[in-house]
Amino acid sequence: MYLSTLDRSRAAGGSARAVGGTVFALGAVSLVTDISSEMVTAVLPLYLVIGLQFSPAAYGLIDGLYTGATVLLRLAGGHVADRINRHKAVAGTGYGLSALAKLGLLAAGASGPLIGLAITVDRAGKGLRTAPRDALITLTTPPDRLGLAFGVHRMMDATGAFLGPLAALGVLTLAGGVFGPVFLASFCVALLGVLILALFVRDVPSPPKAAEKMPWRAAFGPARRRLLPAACLLGLVTVGDGFVFLLLQRRTELAIGWFPLLAVATSLAYLLLAVPLGRLADRFGRLRVMIGGHAALIAVYLLLYGPLTGLPLLIVIPLLYGTFYAATDGILMAMAGPVFPPELRATGLALIQSGQALSYLLSSVLFGLAWQAWGPGPACLAAAGIAAAVLPLAVLLLTRKP
Repeated sequence: MYLSTLDRSRAAGGSARAVGGTVFALGAVSLVTDISSEMVTAVLPLYLVIGLQFSPAAYGLIDGLYTGATVLLRLAGGHVADRINRHKAVAGTGYGLSALAKLGLLAAGASGPLIGLAITVDRAGKGLRTAPRDALITLTTPPDRLGLAFGVHRMMDATGAFLGPLAALGVLTLAGGVFGPVFLASFCVALLGVLILALFVRDVPSPPKAAEKMPWRAAFGPARRRLLPAACLLGLVTVGDGFVFLLLQRRTELAIGWFPLLAVATSLAYLLLAVPLGRLADRFGRLRVMIGGHAALIAVYLLLYGPLTGLPLLIVIPLLYGTFYAATDGILMAMAGPVFPPELRATGLALIQSGQALSYLLSSVLFGLAWQAWGPGPACLAAAGIAAAVLPLAVLLLTRKP
């Protein structure tokens, strides 16, 4: 029986029941898939920078590729899902590609190009699935509950991100510090996510006639044209988890074996705050919550540059970084969803996500170069300054009337 057939009348009440079965089914898929993904993400900076001795600039290129590779396929995934009116099928293809990429990492060994190729395939899968998945959430949730719906989904997603590094740490311990078994275990978990999607997620197609009449370029309305550059500006100030965690590990002299727990702590803050901030966004304004989230990000950069060290920094940085994600990731999709017509929902969300991914690619590469040229402290200070300058511009774009 499909989870998405749950009666909406039973979904009234608390956050666990107010968003419908489709959100929970997709949340379960994301939870399992994120366990798989974060098993890799948690060890990848160590594997590349410490294990394979990659330079900060080289790591910045690969880290940017990890998200930037999704750009074209985000657009393709969103457009194809709308055109064939099969969001679940396109999302499932993406989840399958990401699962296969874990085997690619296992086979790549110490080859930088092969690692880059495996990461590209993994992120291509993410690119294909993200917009159709988020479109399904918006198509099955009332507009006034979108903040909560994305909060619930991101909470489940973050639960997987919380468990993934713990699983990686356990596998690493059992394997005596060898990375290959982590990639193999990640592949097996990813297959479970694909199975959950196939069995428990039901497609919610748009009206066929409307989907046929709407051209792709119709996604570029006046309000939508402002939303896209604003999202790109906000993506430009995000340097990436790997850099934040590497800098935090160096500043606190955290033992290498505990490195994956930095992602665990961040995900814990994310999953605890995602639903409350989603509710807050629905009630008091999604833009206000997003501004607060980026303020937390600026604080992260300043603290990584500042004098605070030791245990206080290990507590404050993951808390602020998790707050940033909880206040921005799903909230942006909740803002963008209603702007696009249902028949172009996946295409529109793909445009926003692709713009952010491209900006992230640029920011990650630039931050890696800045770190290598100036050192980590000045690079963090520059990131904070750019973020403080860009945020008002993005807000102006989002609030300006046609």
